Amino acid sequence: MNIIYTDVLVIGGGLAGLRTAVGVKRRGFNPLILSLIPPKRSHSVAAQGGMQASLGNCNKGQGDNEDVHFADTVKGSDWGCDQIVARMFTHMAPKAIRELANWGVPWSRVTKGDHEVVINGEKKILEEAEAAHGLINSRNFGGTQKWRTCYTSDGTGHTMLYAVSDRVIAENIPVHERKEAIALIHDNGRCYGAVVRDLITGELIAYMARATVIATGGYGRVYGVTTNAVINDGAGIGIALETGVARLANLEAVQFHPTGIVPAGILVTEGCRGDGGLLKDITGYRFMPDYEPQKKELASRDVVSRRMAEHMRAGKGVQSRFGEHLWLDITVLGRAHIEKNLREVQEICESFLGIDPAEKWIPVRPTQHYSMGGVRTDYRGESQWLKGLFSCGEAACWDMHGFNRLGGNSVAETVVSGMLVGEYVAD
Repeated sequence: MNIIYTDVLVIGGGLAGLRTAVGVKRRGFNPLILSLIPPKRSHSVAAQGGMQASLGNCNKGQGDNEDVHFADTVKGSDWGCDQIVARMFTHMAPKAIRELANWGVPWSRVTKGDHEVVINGEKKILEEAEAAHGLINSRNFGGTQKWRTCYTSDGTGHTMLYAVSDRVIAENIPVHERKEAIALIHDNGRCYGAVVRDLITGELIAYMARATVIATGGYGRVYGVTTNAVINDGAGIGIALETGVARLANLEAVQFHPTGIVPAGILVTEGCRGDGGLLKDITGYRFMPDYEPQKKELASRDVVSRRMAEHMRAGKGVQSRFGEHLWLDITVLGRAHIEKNLREVQEICESFLGIDPAEKWIPVRPTQHYSMGGVRTDYRGESQWLKGLFSCGEAACWDMHGFNRLGGNSVAETVVSGMLVGEYVAD
């Protein structure tokens, strides 16, 4: 068996794994990344709506800060998150987003003057200050007190992943593609790397490392219909479980996104509702204000998904040969807004539904989206039972999200956890 040695073995080539590797490299160690696919095809690319960071630049974000973001995160977790981790995350997110801007992420920017927006189904005029012109903009997302979700139209994950992947290349960090970790190498309570299968040749290779990081994403593909890519099958946390030493946690904590398209299950971003889109039933009635008078369509995801299911059980769903669904109406936003800020949504609707969302409503229903559970770690991202094993991103459970996560906190967590865990691994 061929044996390859490295300082840090990162299993997973998405945002969390890539950013961890960059952090390790900058501390003077040699990381090596394993990926099932080329990193720029990782599932991080599918994140659409944005990344939460309390910059407070835009009109509706004024007064935002780390404490407000922290409070939203704790409340959004159904009070189940680790508040030390949540505090670390919210204080690090603004630094992370500015770093990404420096690396080339083309964040949508504030434009001074009057702008027409849709709030609560009504068109209104917001005035952006001249002093904010050119600063990173943010949009409204569910479960937040302020407009905090920074974005690049509706392709945020795409731009972030490409920028961080390019940074990995610039740092000369090796990436071994088409490789699948099938078992962790461990002895006497310590992890020493992984046994890996080459998906092209079938060869087994031993990768030996002083530290091993699992950043393989979630386990959404255990569900029949999910917004997750086919690579998100939970294999990373599976090899941790098979050690019999490392522990998993909160596997029952699974998030259903309110707006997966029917029947494909592909996500249409929460930014649709954040920008003013409405949920409607079989009669065209906007039902969310009846259930959630304050937040309406922008209650937290678990709440909106439960209310949609409840409404369909009451006989208000639209019957189709693919099962019941409800409608997402973004026609109110207008074609110009959709073609500028929701381009991926428009392309998805045209390609998979054959409709123009600027003219027709989108069939949606709650769909499995995110895994809060994973490899149990402490606030440093290290397993407390198998030393030398770390985990970050969706594959990990350092308990930042509790029983439900806020939209925009996940893609932010990938880079923030990568920054932090990279430092702790180096330490």
